[in-house]
Amino acid sequence: MSYRAVMNATLLTVNIGRATPSPYTSAEGGTGIDKRPVDGPVAVAAPGRRGVGGSGLAGDAVVDTRHHGGDDQAVYAYAREDLDDWQRRLDRELTNGSFGENLTTAGVDVTGARIGERWRVGPEVLLEVTSPRIPCRTFQGWLDESGWIKRFTRAAVPGAYFRVLEAGEIRAGDTVRIEHRPDHDITVALMFRALTTERALLPRLLEAGDALHQEARATATKYVAQTTD
Repeated sequence: MSYRAVMNATLLTVNIGRATPSPYTSAEGGTGIDKRPVDGPVAVAAPGRRGVGGSGLAGDAVVDTRHHGGDDQAVYAYAREDLDDWQRRLDRELTNGSFGENLTTAGVDVTGARIGERWRVGPEVLLEVTSPRIPCRTFQGWLDESGWIKRFTRAAVPGAYFRVLEAGEIRAGDTVRIEHRPDHDITVALMFRALTTERALLPRLLEAGDALHQEARATATKYVAQTTD
């Protein structure tokens, strides 16, 4: 099996969160957005469908399973380089896990990944890119930044969700390798813009084929139907 290496791509930290009460979410039980780096290996596996399964990482809480978690949002990754850029913009420290990400990476363009792109993290775990993170009220409340949803949306650097294709263990320091990169050019960034600020891009999402998750496919298909009637 051949791998397409990403030079110096590394998993800096694995971050998990416990359920804690929160004034900025209506979900019973609070939120698990407060992710902290952990030592040692963490088991990763497909959690199950939305509404039933939560996080793909053992010990990581997803409280609002109606809107978060499940197989298509099993793992969330954000690039340390993008966190550094936000540090400069916000003039505040952002530690690994600050955006609620499970994986903080270095040396790989997370938002530039293509839908259906497959990452080998460490020797065992295989992940597949599914979608961008869409900002919500909980995210804004957690960061305590006025107008954060609009600002994050304008920046269009959302990080990526993944499904788990091959389970196993991961830990800080693992290498990240791109095992498969699809021929299409539907990136996480393009999908984010299509779902938020540039709806005219929605038909292009269908070019991602089977890797496009059901909700995004339904949204794109509905848009096409409405605009061709």
